[in-house]
Amino acid sequence: MMSPMVEASGITKSFGDVAALAGADLTVEPGRIVALLGPNGAGKTTLVRIIATLSHPDSGRVLVGGHDVVADPYAVRALMGLTGQYTGLDGVLSGRRNLLLIGRLAGLGRRQAISRAEELLERFDLGKAADRAVSTFSGGMRRRLDLAASLMARPLLLVLVLDEPTTGLDPGGRLQLWEVIGGLRAEGTTMLLTTQYLEEADRLADLVYVLDRGQMVASGTPASLKARTGAQLVVARFEPPGLARTAGRALAEQMPMNSDDPQVDQDAGLLTMVARHGIGSLLETARILAAKDIAVTDLGLRQPSLDETFLALTGPGTRKAPAS
Repeated sequence: MMSPMVEASGITKSFGDVAALAGADLTVEPGRIVALLGPNGAGKTTLVRIIATLSHPDSGRVLVGGHDVVADPYAVRALMGLTGQYTGLDGVLSGRRNLLLIGRLAGLGRRQAISRAEELLERFDLGKAADRAVSTFSGGMRRRLDLAASLMARPLLLVLVLDEPTTGLDPGGRLQLWEVIGGLRAEGTTMLLTTQYLEEADRLADLVYVLDRGQMVASGTPASLKARTGAQLVVARFEPPGLARTAGRALAEQMPMNSDDPQVDQDAGLLTMVARHGIGSLLETARILAAKDIAVTDLGLRQPSLDETFLALTGPGTRKAPAS
Protein backbone atom coordinates (compact mmCIF):
# COMPACT_ATOMS: atom_id res chain seq x y z
CA MET A 1 0.00 0.00 0.00
CA MET A 2 1.10 3.56 -0.75
CA SER A 3 1.66 5.86 2.19
CA PRO A 4 -0.93 8.62 2.79
CA MET A 5 -0.31 11.88 0.94
CA VAL A 6 -1.31 13.83 4.06
CA GLU A 7 -1.25 12.46 7.59
CA ALA A 8 -2.09 14.72 10.54
CA SER A 9 -2.15 13.32 14.08
CA GLY A 10 -2.90 14.94 17.42
CA ILE A 11 -2.79 18.51 16.09
CA THR A 12 -3.36 21.24 18.66
CA LYS A 13 -3.25 24.99 18.15
CA SER A 14 -4.33 27.79 20.48
CA PHE A 15 -4.56 31.53 20.04
CA GLY A 16 -4.37 32.95 23.53
CA ASP A 17 -7.13 31.30 25.54
CA VAL A 18 -8.92 30.04 22.42
CA ALA A 19 -8.22 26.43 21.42
CA ALA A 20 -8.62 26.37 17.64
CA LEU A 21 -7.55 22.71 17.36
CA ALA A 22 -7.71 20.21 20.19
CA GLY A 23 -6.11 16.99 18.94
CA ALA A 24 -7.31 16.80 15.32
CA ASP A 25 -6.42 13.78 13.15
CA LEU A 26 -6.80 13.51 9.38
CA THR A 27 -5.54 11.22 6.60
CA VAL A 28 -5.66 11.83 2.84
CA GLU A 29 -4.93 8.77 0.71
CA PRO A 30 -3.42 9.06 -2.80
CA GLY A 31 -5.84 9.89 -5.58
CA ARG A 32 -8.73 10.70 -3.24
CA ILE A 33 -10.74 13.84 -2.54
CA VAL A 34 -11.18 14.34 1.20
CA ALA A 35 -13.62 17.03 2.34
CA LEU A 36 -13.20 18.83 5.65
CA LEU A 37 -16.49 20.18 7.00
CA GLY A 38 -17.28 22.18 10.09
CA PRO A 39 -19.21 25.22 11.33
CA ASN A 40 -17.57 28.64 11.36
CA GLY A 41 -14.83 28.68 13.99
CA ALA A 42 -14.42 24.88 13.98
CA GLY A 43 -10.71 25.13 13.07
CA LYS A 44 -10.80 24.20 9.36
CA THR A 45 -8.68 27.07 8.09
CA THR A 46 -6.25 26.71 11.00
CA LEU A 47 -5.70 23.05 10.11
CA VAL A 48 -5.27 23.89 6.41
CA ARG A 49 -2.72 26.59 7.24
CA ILE A 50 -0.72 24.10 9.31
CA ILE A 51 -0.80 21.48 6.53
CA ALA A 52 0.30 24.16 4.04
CA THR A 53 3.27 25.18 6.29
CA LEU A 54 1.77 28.66 6.85
CA SER A 55 1.42 28.06 10.60
CA HIS A 56 3.05 25.77 13.17
CA PRO A 57 1.04 23.44 15.41
CA ASP A 58 1.49 23.70 19.18
CA SER A 59 1.75 19.90 19.27
CA GLY A 60 1.16 16.91 17.02
CA ARG A 61 2.64 16.06 13.65
CA VAL A 62 1.73 16.55 9.98
CA LEU A 63 3.41 14.69 7.13
CA VAL A 64 2.88 15.61 3.46
CA GLY A 65 4.41 13.16 1.02
CA GLY A 66 6.43 11.79 3.94
CA HIS A 67 7.90 15.21 4.84
CA ASP A 68 7.28 16.90 8.19
CA VAL A 69 5.63 20.31 7.70
CA VAL A 70 7.65 21.83 10.56
CA ALA A 71 11.03 20.16 10.03
CA ASP A 72 11.04 20.28 6.22
CA PRO A 73 8.59 22.96 5.02
CA TYR A 74 10.39 23.64 1.71
CA ALA A 75 10.05 20.01 0.65
CA VAL A 76 6.35 20.12 1.52
CA ARG A 77 5.77 23.32 -0.48
CA ALA A 78 7.38 21.72 -3.52
CA LEU A 79 4.76 18.94 -3.39
CA MET A 80 1.66 21.02 -2.69
CA GLY A 81 -0.65 23.39 -4.52
CA LEU A 82 -2.87 25.68 -2.43
CA THR A 83 -5.98 27.57 -3.47
CA GLY A 84 -7.12 29.77 -0.59
CA GLN A 85 -10.49 31.30 0.22
CA TYR A 86 -9.57 34.44 -1.70
CA THR A 87 -7.76 34.57 -5.04
CA GLY A 88 -4.04 35.26 -4.80
CA LEU A 89 -3.80 36.96 -8.20
CA ASP A 90 -2.43 40.28 -9.40
CA GLY A 91 -5.37 42.18 -10.87
CA VAL A 92 -3.16 44.45 -12.97
CA LEU A 93 -1.44 41.58 -14.79
CA SER A 94 -3.15 39.50 -17.45
CA GLY A 95 -4.21 35.94 -16.75
CA ARG A 96 -1.32 34.65 -18.84
CA ARG A 97 1.27 36.79 -17.03
CA ASN A 98 -0.09 35.71 -13.64
CA LEU A 99 0.51 32.08 -14.55
CA LEU A 100 3.97 32.78 -15.97
CA LEU A 101 4.91 34.63 -12.78
CA ILE A 102 3.74 31.72 -10.59
CA GLY A 103 5.54 29.23 -12.81
CA ARG A 104 8.85 31.07 -12.67
CA LEU A 105 8.55 31.50 -8.89
CA ALA A 106 7.94 27.74 -8.69
CA GLY A 107 11.26 27.12 -10.45
CA LEU A 108 10.07 26.38 -13.99
CA GLY A 109 12.25 27.49 -16.89
CA ARG A 110 10.89 30.15 -19.25
CA ARG A 111 9.85 27.73 -22.01
CA GLN A 112 8.44 25.24 -19.55
CA ALA A 113 6.41 27.98 -17.81
CA ILE A 114 5.02 29.23 -21.13
CA SER A 115 4.05 25.71 -22.21
CA ARG A 116 2.42 24.91 -18.87
CA ALA A 117 0.53 28.22 -18.80
CA GLU A 118 -0.86 27.65 -22.30
CA GLU A 119 -1.95 24.15 -21.35
CA LEU A 120 -3.79 25.34 -18.25
CA LEU A 121 -5.40 28.37 -19.92
CA GLU A 122 -6.84 26.10 -22.58
CA ARG A 123 -7.90 23.45 -20.11
CA PHE A 124 -9.77 25.88 -17.84
CA ASP A 125 -11.45 27.65 -20.79
CA LEU A 126 -9.52 30.88 -20.23
CA GLY A 127 -7.66 31.08 -23.54
CA LYS A 128 -9.78 33.87 -25.05
CA ALA A 129 -9.41 36.03 -21.93
CA ALA A 130 -5.75 35.16 -21.26
CA ASP A 131 -4.37 38.59 -22.22
CA ARG A 132 -6.96 40.64 -20.34
CA ALA A 133 -6.19 42.16 -16.94
CA VAL A 134 -7.42 39.85 -14.18
CA SER A 135 -9.34 42.80 -12.68
CA THR A 136 -11.78 42.44 -15.61
CA PHE A 137 -12.43 38.72 -14.94
CA SER A 138 -15.68 37.46 -13.45
CA GLY A 139 -15.59 35.73 -10.05
CA GLY A 140 -15.78 32.30 -11.66
CA MET A 141 -12.96 33.09 -14.09
CA ARG A 142 -10.76 34.30 -11.23
CA ARG A 143 -11.36 31.13 -9.26
CA ARG A 144 -10.50 28.98 -12.28
CA LEU A 145 -7.34 31.00 -12.88
CA ASP A 146 -6.41 30.72 -9.21
CA LEU A 147 -6.81 26.95 -9.42
CA ALA A 148 -4.72 26.90 -12.61
CA ALA A 149 -2.00 28.85 -10.80
CA SER A 150 -1.89 26.23 -8.05
CA LEU A 151 -1.28 23.57 -10.72
CA MET A 152 1.60 25.33 -12.47
CA ALA A 153 4.23 23.26 -10.63
CA ARG A 154 2.98 19.84 -11.76
CA PRO A 155 4.22 17.10 -12.23
CA LEU A 156 6.03 17.70 -8.91
CA LEU A 157 2.65 18.39 -7.32
CA LEU A 158 1.42 15.54 -5.11
CA VAL A 159 -1.53 17.09 -3.29
CA LEU A 160 -3.84 20.01 -3.98
CA VAL A 161 -5.42 21.86 -1.04
CA LEU A 162 -8.64 23.73 -1.84
CA ASP A 163 -9.79 26.01 0.97
CA GLU A 164 -13.43 26.91 0.19
CA PRO A 165 -12.70 27.24 -3.55
CA THR A 166 -16.26 28.16 -4.60
CA THR A 167 -16.94 30.81 -1.96
CA GLY A 168 -18.83 33.73 -3.50
CA LEU A 169 -19.49 32.06 -6.86
CA ASP A 170 -22.93 31.99 -8.44
CA PRO A 171 -24.44 28.55 -9.16
CA GLY A 172 -23.12 28.54 -12.73
CA GLY A 173 -19.58 29.37 -11.65
CA ARG A 174 -19.73 26.75 -8.92
CA LEU A 175 -20.80 24.06 -11.40
CA GLN A 176 -17.94 25.01 -13.73
CA LEU A 177 -15.40 24.69 -10.94
CA TRP A 178 -16.92 21.37 -9.85
CA GLU A 179 -16.36 20.07 -13.37
CA VAL A 180 -12.71 21.15 -13.22
CA ILE A 181 -12.21 19.47 -9.83
CA GLY A 182 -13.95 16.33 -11.09
CA GLY A 183 -11.57 16.25 -14.05
CA LEU A 184 -8.57 16.51 -11.75
CA ARG A 185 -9.89 13.63 -9.66
CA ALA A 186 -10.30 11.51 -12.81
CA GLU A 187 -6.60 12.08 -13.47
CA GLY A 188 -5.72 10.83 -9.99
CA THR A 189 -5.00 14.16 -8.32
CA THR A 190 -5.11 13.99 -4.51
CA MET A 191 -7.16 16.82 -2.99
CA LEU A 192 -8.09 18.15 0.43
CA LEU A 193 -11.21 20.29 0.19
CA THR A 194 -12.74 22.54 2.82
CA THR A 195 -16.18 23.86 2.00
CA GLN A 196 -19.28 25.49 3.45
CA TYR A 197 -21.44 23.91 0.75
CA LEU A 198 -22.63 20.50 1.88
CA GLU A 199 -23.82 19.64 -1.63
CA GLU A 200 -20.24 20.23 -2.81
CA ALA A 201 -18.81 17.67 -0.39
CA ASP A 202 -21.59 15.21 -1.20
CA ARG A 203 -20.89 15.49 -4.92
CA LEU A 204 -17.08 15.55 -4.93
CA ALA A 205 -15.66 13.84 -1.84
CA ASP A 206 -14.63 10.21 -1.44
CA LEU A 207 -14.27 10.72 2.31
CA VAL A 208 -15.58 13.40 4.68
CA TYR A 209 -14.18 14.56 8.02
CA VAL A 210 -16.40 16.67 10.29
CA LEU A 211 -14.53 19.10 12.53
CA ASP A 212 -16.25 20.79 15.48
CA ARG A 213 -14.60 22.88 18.17
CA GLY A 214 -11.17 21.76 17.07
CA GLN A 215 -11.87 18.02 17.19
CA MET A 216 -12.90 15.48 14.56
CA VAL A 217 -16.37 14.37 15.57
CA ALA A 218 -17.01 12.03 12.62
CA SER A 219 -15.49 10.69 9.43
CA GLY A 220 -16.61 8.41 6.62
CA THR A 221 -18.03 8.40 3.12
CA PRO A 222 -20.95 10.79 2.51
CA ALA A 223 -23.31 7.78 2.41
CA SER A 224 -22.03 6.30 5.68
CA LEU A 225 -22.30 9.66 7.47
CA LYS A 226 -25.87 10.07 6.30
CA ALA A 227 -26.66 6.60 7.66
CA ARG A 228 -25.37 7.70 11.10
CA THR A 229 -28.31 10.05 11.56
CA GLY A 230 -30.53 7.00 11.91
CA ALA A 231 -33.62 6.11 9.96
CA GLN A 232 -34.89 7.38 6.66
CA LEU A 233 -37.16 10.40 6.53
CA VAL A 234 -40.84 10.60 5.69
CA VAL A 235 -41.41 13.69 3.53
CA ALA A 236 -44.88 15.01 2.73
CA ARG A 237 -45.87 18.02 0.63
CA PHE A 238 -49.25 19.77 0.90
CA GLU A 239 -51.29 22.17 -1.19
CA PRO A 240 -52.40 24.60 0.09
CA PRO A 241 -49.23 24.92 2.25
CA GLY A 242 -51.19 25.60 5.42
CA LEU A 243 -52.27 21.95 5.51
CA ALA A 244 -48.74 20.99 6.56
CA ARG A 245 -49.30 22.39 10.07
CA THR A 246 -52.65 20.61 10.34
CA ALA A 247 -51.02 17.36 9.27
CA GLY A 248 -48.17 17.87 11.77
CA ARG A 249 -50.62 18.20 14.66
CA ALA A 250 -52.55 15.08 13.54
CA LEU A 251 -49.38 12.99 13.24
CA ALA A 252 -48.00 14.22 16.59
CA GLU A 253 -51.22 13.08 18.30
CA GLN A 254 -51.17 9.62 16.72
CA MET A 255 -47.51 8.61 16.51
CA PRO A 256 -44.82 8.51 19.25
CA MET A 257 -42.09 10.98 18.28
CA ASN A 258 -39.28 13.15 19.58
CA SER A 259 -40.28 16.59 20.82
CA ASP A 260 -38.89 18.24 17.64
CA ASP A 261 -40.59 15.82 15.23
CA PRO A 262 -42.30 16.32 12.79
CA GLN A 263 -40.65 19.39 11.24
CA VAL A 264 -43.09 21.68 9.41
CA ASP A 265 -42.22 24.33 6.83
CA GLN A 266 -45.57 26.03 6.48
CA ASP A 267 -44.44 28.44 3.74
CA ALA A 268 -43.30 25.55 1.54
CA GLY A 269 -46.11 23.22 2.64
CA LEU A 270 -43.50 20.63 3.62
CA LEU A 271 -43.50 18.16 6.53
CA THR A 272 -40.50 16.00 7.45
CA MET A 273 -40.09 13.41 10.19
CA VAL A 274 -37.86 10.49 11.06
CA ALA A 275 -39.13 7.15 9.70
CA ARG A 276 -38.29 5.08 12.77
CA HIS A 277 -39.93 2.01 11.27
CA GLY A 278 -38.97 2.56 7.64
CA ILE A 279 -41.78 1.87 5.22
CA GLY A 280 -44.05 1.09 8.18
CA SER A 281 -43.78 4.75 9.23
CA LEU A 282 -44.66 5.81 5.70
CA LEU A 283 -47.74 3.57 5.62
CA GLU A 284 -48.84 4.74 9.08
CA THR A 285 -48.46 8.37 8.00
CA ALA A 286 -50.61 7.73 4.93
CA ARG A 287 -53.26 5.97 7.05
CA ILE A 288 -53.47 8.82 9.58
CA LEU A 289 -53.68 11.51 6.91
CA ALA A 290 -56.41 9.58 5.06
CA ALA A 291 -58.36 9.04 8.30
CA LYS A 292 -58.20 12.79 9.04
CA ASP A 293 -59.15 13.58 5.43
CA ILE A 294 -55.96 15.63 4.91
CA ALA A 295 -55.03 15.67 1.23
CA VAL A 296 -51.32 15.20 0.50
CA THR A 297 -49.72 16.26 -2.81
CA ASP A 298 -46.63 14.08 -2.47
CA LEU A 299 -45.54 11.50 0.11
CA GLY A 300 -42.41 9.38 0.23
CA LEU A 301 -39.26 8.13 1.95
CA ARG A 302 -35.76 9.52 1.44
CA GLN A 303 -32.30 9.34 2.97
CA PRO A 304 -31.23 12.32 5.09
CA SER A 305 -29.16 14.92 3.23
CA LEU A 306 -25.57 15.70 4.15
CA ASP A 307 -26.84 19.07 5.44
CA GLU A 308 -29.12 17.28 7.92
CA THR A 309 -26.27 14.94 8.88
CA PHE A 310 -23.95 17.90 9.44
CA LEU A 311 -26.47 19.62 11.72
CA ALA A 312 -27.04 16.39 13.63
CA LEU A 313 -23.29 16.00 14.20
CA THR A 314 -22.44 19.63 15.03
CA GLY A 315 -25.69 21.14 16.34
CA PRO A 316 -25.89 22.81 19.77
CA GLY A 317 -27.14 19.63 21.43
CA THR A 318 -24.01 17.72 20.42
CA ARG A 319 -21.44 20.21 21.69
CA LYS A 320 -19.39 19.71 24.76
CA ALA A 321 -17.17 22.19 26.49
CA PRO A 322 -13.50 21.67 25.56
CA ALA A 323 -11.37 19.91 28.09
CA SER A 324 -9.46 22.24 30.40
